Amino acid sequence: MVSEVITAPSFATAADGVEHFFGTRLSSVSVTPGRASLPGALHRERGARVILSVKQVHGTDALIVDRPVDQDEVFDGGWDALVTNQPGLMIAVRTADCVPVLLHDPVRRVVAAIHAGWRGAVAGIVPKTVALLVRRFGTMVKDLHMAIGPSAGPCCYEVDGPVLSRLREVFPEWHSVVSPVNLEKAHLDLRAFVRRQALTEGVYAERIATVDACTICQPDTFYSYRREGVVKATMVSGIALLPRR
Repeated sequence: MVSEVITAPSFATAADGVEHFFGTRLSSVSVTPGRASLPGALHRERGARVILSVKQVHGTDALIVDRPVDQDEVFDGGWDALVTNQPGLMIAVRTADCVPVLLHDPVRRVVAAIHAGWRGAVAGIVPKTVALLVRRFGTMVKDLHMAIGPSAGPCCYEVDGPVLSRLREVFPEWHSVVSPVNLEKAHLDLRAFVRRQALTEGVYAERIATVDACTICQPDTFYSYRREGVVKATMVSGIALLPRR
């Protein structure tokens, strides 16, 4: 039976003061991009008061939320990462092949949710968000925990010359995350690329949890733009600091 949501216990649990999840197509969690709303009953019971998702634009900018957020509050603009130190606020991203990435600093008590498509990934959204945590909240990279969620996998994610060209420009070891299909196309392991970026920034390998599930070849579990040719719906993935008891 397909689970409604997927979690990574090695990344974080309620005992760590964090609630997180990666959504599936069966998930009951819904969001309105750009507007704060009430989370589902399960998340309210666990301590999340408000859930926030924003318009995503395949860029590298992050929205920092360092104050309480009210239900129905509107956030105009576009961001592909959300960062907060506010307990009870669940920050969420929406994906349908792109990589959802969650970060948690248990020392400084700050979390981040990242939407990393290939454009955002090659532009460095993950390293830039890590740097933001360091600069704004005093995070020590060695303290960071990361979870990489379901996305288009290396078994199915075929990319062409323009994508490969951009990858070569920013990642000298690009060949380690691609598998050639022919002279012009290859399968890209976007999750592995994001992981390698995090390792380069100093995140410890043992503190990176990866859900090795492909959204393209598991139609009963995930939505996929590549498979369906249109965005019918998206999965929601989120993370929240739990209020201290």
